[in-house]
Amino acid sequence: MCSIMGYTGVDVDLDAFMEGFERTASRGPDCSRVVDTGHGLLGFHRLSIMGLTSSGMQPFELDGSYVVCNGELYGFEKMREGLRAKGYSFKSDSDCEILLPLWREHGTDLFRLLDAEFACIIYDAFTKSFVAARDPIGIRPLYYGHDPRGRIVFASEAKNLVGIVDTILPFPPGHYWQDGRFVCYCDIAKVDEVCHDDVETACATIRKRLVAGVRKRLVSDARVGFLLSGGLDSSLVCAIAAQELDVPIETFAIGMEEDPIDLKYARETAAFIGSHHTEVTMTPEKVIDSLEDVIALLGTYDITTIRASMGMYLVCKYIHERTDIRVLLTGEISDELFGYKYTDFAPSAEAFQQEAKKRLRELHMYDVLRADRCISVNSLEARVPFGDLAFVHYVMALDPKLKLNTYGKGKYLLRHAFEGTGLLPESILWREKAAFSDAVGHSLVDHLKEYAERHYTDEEFEERRQAYPFAQPFTKESLLYRELFEKHYPGQAQMVAGFWMPNRSWKGCDVNDPSARVLSNYGESGV
Repeated sequence: MCSIMGYTGVDVDLDAFMEGFERTASRGPDCSRVVDTGHGLLGFHRLSIMGLTSSGMQPFELDGSYVVCNGELYGFEKMREGLRAKGYSFKSDSDCEILLPLWREHGTDLFRLLDAEFACIIYDAFTKSFVAARDPIGIRPLYYGHDPRGRIVFASEAKNLVGIVDTILPFPPGHYWQDGRFVCYCDIAKVDEVCHDDVETACATIRKRLVAGVRKRLVSDARVGFLLSGGLDSSLVCAIAAQELDVPIETFAIGMEEDPIDLKYARETAAFIGSHHTEVTMTPEKVIDSLEDVIALLGTYDITTIRASMGMYLVCKYIHERTDIRVLLTGEISDELFGYKYTDFAPSAEAFQQEAKKRLRELHMYDVLRADRCISVNSLEARVPFGDLAFVHYVMALDPKLKLNTYGKGKYLLRHAFEGTGLLPESILWREKAAFSDAVGHSLVDHLKEYAERHYTDEEFEERRQAYPFAQPFTKESLLYRELFEKHYPGQAQMVAGFWMPNRSWKGCDVNDPSARVLSNYGESGV
């Protein structure tokens, strides 16, 4: 990951900018640069992934215009050749250097042209104005707010903006900002026309597009590794990568010392695909000791996100400290597309589809945020094959009747897509995956709950939770997380839409804990 920041307007406070900007130096530890455009500041912390030489350092400049971008632009080589044919020259092998020529050629239409995970800020020297944009899913982070004089400030993380703006908000995915307003250039969840492919055709297309999504994310000038939980999603990503590459891939798994559910499955997958596999273990003490740090780096109070971040943060910390890997492929976003334990309770296909749309549009505040922060704070870059735009568009457009769990097995389409390919053992392809925070060991959640229980009396809990009318804490655990959040992001709870919970309006989903463990259909998942 890299870190970007832009403070628009003349006579901005350089000291305040630098203080905020330095809070995300770990996102880009290789080099840092700030330029004064004359109409505002642009800053860039670099993590070198593509074009490793100093010529790839940002901000890039073209005739007085500047751009900073935290992103991966897939297939940029072909676009660059087209721009060269039009007379543009390039100084680096960085993918992001094509953005200013594209801006000059296409204006805001350029954002629709990108097959990318990105957040960028452009200063146009001809109009003396700024434009900012973010990818359709929000895989790359971007936040904004207005200073006391009304000038807009953009930054990769909310922590950059604390103390500079009054209200911090996530930049909406699939939008660009220009001339004081946000414009949607791509609503990733919107379906213009339902696809009525039959099951076999759908599965063949799913397989083809996921393989393509993994393949393009293996391109890197820096070393690539893989997070492997032993569940379906990460196992598929790892198995596809192992098939695509001619050298063994490097996989990493984490679990609690006491009861790591998924370590054995990750071990089985790693042995089957022939990866160089590393297991990391964590203790209850390490989890509790890391809790405040994790909440501070996440910028959330959401229960699910925090629980699932504990293991991810610690395994990424291990990778950062003990290897020279710079890029990690992960299995996020599959649940939102194909369904999860609670979507088995969807009362209709239309209800399933509406829930998928809601989850996909909000994903940047939850699982995508978790992956970005846990990985980037450890100076690594996350790549998410299930977030490939062509893949997401196709799965979202499929007739939701195909995605409903009428097969007796969740995520049937995804499993069936790779059935008989020999890519994974059948025992992995068809196993019921445990909830992420439970998969590293049921005891992780239990220890967190017990810690929160000791933290407050019943009376203290009832009194102190009343201080937060928005997204009011409803358990002692959620109150503990909220108070730690407020310590680092005072008054900024609106950055998150609320708690990531099963749809309580559905029969069987009216629960007070976000873990799938509390649902009646959890069954074999936690074994």
